[in-house]
Amino acid sequence: MAGRFKGVFKQSGVIPVLDNRLVLITSRKSERWIIPKGYVEKGLSPAESAAKEAYEEAGLIGVVHHKETGKYRYRKFGKSFSVLVYPLFIETMLDEWDEMHDRRRKLVTPAEAIEMVCHAELRQIIGDFFLNHR
Repeated sequence: MAGRFKGVFKQSGVIPVLDNRLVLITSRKSERWIIPKGYVEKGLSPAESAAKEAYEEAGLIGVVHHKETGKYRYRKFGKSFSVLVYPLFIETMLDEWDEMHDRRRKLVTPAEAIEMVCHAELRQIIGDFFLNHR
């Protein structure tokens, strides 16, 4: 069951980093460019849960840092979501993964990501992360 706080569903996601670039994926239905994210699973920390989503949604394996790099909120289907974002330093990009037929995956520069991502708070988190981690 998803974590909830005052009507807000808790999620976690990652900025998947490889050689000063990052991986974006498309959402399943709208095809918007997003980061791998999902509900925080019971028994996992938010960072561990986010790393699991990166594996399932984008075929990424790496080291997730447990200090969040940002947080953003969004609304979908009349519900509110709060997403904690963690950096994931990619070690392996799988050629085949669970959701490869449902999503596209693209390795982009931070500047390209900021142009592609619709959510303003997520754009800010991406920009700040790469500005502070050169």
